[in-house]
Amino acid sequence: MASPTKRTDDADDEALPSIDFTTFVASLSHSALMHLGEAPPLDGHPVEKNFPLARQTIDLLGVLEEKTKGNLTGDEERILAHTLFDLRTRFVEVSRAASGKK
Repeated sequence: MASPTKRTDDADDEALPSIDFTTFVASLSHSALMHLGEAPPLDGHPVEKNFPLARQTIDLLGVLEEKTKGNLTGDEERILAHTLFDLRTRFVEVSRAASGKK
């Protein structure tokens, strides 16, 4: 059986972005935005809002921020902080709009 981390096809590697901290944060951010209905799903299906999953992904980024404090470059810290601020703000706005509150 092949190892899950073993790369077997160079063509697949070319289609994927390089894996680094920024790409990881962007991936989690896109996932949260999809669950908020703010970004289209990658598979082209209709948007389905799921606030608990959005909240969980945002919280996961918060845990990442807490656990990596002091271990990131300045750029990585800024990207994570700005992403969290944006997602938390959007979460509040979208969830309030969905509940009919202002």
